[in-house]
Amino acid sequence: MTDKTILKVTNLKTYFDVTKGLFAPKQIVKAVDGVSFEVKEGQTFGLVGESGCGKSTLGRTIVKLYEPESGSIEFDGKDISKIHGKDLKSFRKDVQMIFQDPYASLNPRMTVGEIIKEPMIIHNIFSTDQEREDRVVELLKIVGLKPDHIRRYPSEFSGGQRQRIGIARALAVNPRFIVCDEPISALDVSIQAQIINLLEDIQKEMNLSYLFIAHDISMVKHISDQIGVMYLGHIVESGPSADVYHRPLHPYTSALLSAIPISDPKTAKSKNRIILEGEIPSPINPPAGCPFATRCPKATERCAKEQPQQIQVGTRLVSCFLYEK
Repeated sequence: MTDKTILKVTNLKTYFDVTKGLFAPKQIVKAVDGVSFEVKEGQTFGLVGESGCGKSTLGRTIVKLYEPESGSIEFDGKDISKIHGKDLKSFRKDVQMIFQDPYASLNPRMTVGEIIKEPMIIHNIFSTDQEREDRVVELLKIVGLKPDHIRRYPSEFSGGQRQRIGIARALAVNPRFIVCDEPISALDVSIQAQIINLLEDIQKEMNLSYLFIAHDISMVKHISDQIGVMYLGHIVESGPSADVYHRPLHPYTSALLSAIPISDPKTAKSKNRIILEGEIPSPINPPAGCPFATRCPKATERCAKEQPQQIQVGTRLVSCFLYEK
């Protein structure tokens, strides 16, 4: 782990044209709207927020599955936001992705061996098929599967095992950075901890950097060095994971933390749960002011008119007028 920045995202915007009909009024979804953050080499940046806030779109934009509207994405000091062709292929060898759905992300007509070997073939890793097969066996062992699984098909595995195959595929090209797009949300709770522990072990062994996307802030806190809280295309608070988790600044972060379920009934009964009221704004027509103003219990008239800028508060950045001096 070093202080070197491996990924730097600056004012990134990803918009989608969802206009229906030739003569219909233009409708633009502002899925990611001015996001900035950094990931240090060997560290994990956790991205948390409600469904539909733009987390997955941000991850897919970073790996160049979506083209950004504007802003920059710097990987290892180079702006990759506009790269194409050979440069893009080279970038994708260094940056891989683990997808949310282990059922949909694997080709059902390919064996496990073929799935994991495919990226090696695309990127010309190893000169013979035997070398690739030996590497596949090694990767299967790393992710906790058996060598004889190489001849089987995805339909023969459980959800947790399929996600392990997805992890092995991502590792096949020896990447430096992996975007983990809600890799545990489709799994049983008993399996989620196993996958998290596996990702942490692999990170330590291979000095990998992660962007870990999830909606469970308690799980994100466990695996992440830094946390970014996302709402309606904006990161409203970011900072060291322990600080964000134990001493939240933004009202939305506080609401997310209050929603974490507690197993002890007595403790749960006495817990002060924050119930968000008001209308959830549309990303097609976002509010002019703070994106959280329509639901924020501490909102003022200014919040409805002006959009707050990020402010440095101790170790964190927060977008909220409450912390203006």
